[in-house]
Amino acid sequence: MTYSTEHNAYLRQIRHKKILVVACQALILLAFFGLWEIAAHFGWIEAFIFSSPSRMWRMLGIMLANGELFTHIGATATQVVLGFVLGTILGTLIAAMLWWSDFVRKVSAPYLVVFNALPKTALAPIIIVWMGNNPSAILVTALLISVVVTILNMLTGFTQVEQDKIKLTQSFGASKLQTFTKVIFPASIGDLISALKINIGLSFVGVIVGEFLVAGSGLGFLIVYGSQIFRMDMVMLSILILCALAAVFYQIISVIEKRFANWIQ
Repeated sequence: MTYSTEHNAYLRQIRHKKILVVACQALILLAFFGLWEIAAHFGWIEAFIFSSPSRMWRMLGIMLANGELFTHIGATATQVVLGFVLGTILGTLIAAMLWWSDFVRKVSAPYLVVFNALPKTALAPIIIVWMGNNPSAILVTALLISVVVTILNMLTGFTQVEQDKIKLTQSFGASKLQTFTKVIFPASIGDLISALKINIGLSFVGVIVGEFLVAGSGLGFLIVYGSQIFRMDMVMLSILILCALAAVFYQIISVIEKRFANWIQ
């Protein structure tokens, strides 16, 4: 396809802006780690307490050599994916049931609000007592943190669909199930994407809190173990890997969002 000179110039301008944004992001990251390393090298900060990029790099090499790191990353990533997927599916199904019954929605509304305001991490010790010292407790913690947000987010989307669209489908004799599948849910894809973006962060929070308390593997376990033996390079490395994992998952969701961009509009 041939574009005009003005359109080609516009496309080049967009590409240049994207390159500039990525370059600035990379420079900020490099400057941060560079300043951190310089501060540790010259004693402006205590490297034993704050660690440094070079110390974390050495720790990364050690953990890669013995294969330990991939075990911990795999344990955390698996729990995050399970909590994220189950929390999203369960929350969406419950929201659909609440949309279906106006009576049930009104009855459950105050309980949802209270449970959403409750710090779910405070329930983690109770969950561990109930579920035992096993991965199930970590998964349930992640579910509790993400599922209520999904319910509220999706229910809001379901109830805010234009009434004219609903009445139009009903005028053609559509059942309630057909109205939901053909109108309500497709119109709420944007809310589902928003819920996905929120849930991925909440799932990380739930999993890490659970690993702090019960896990024998995972990045949360490494953070606790490293702090107990005063290996801050292990702690900081685990935190950076968590940041990288979160960024990867968020990018995956961004790809999904672009895939359904037409639906959202």
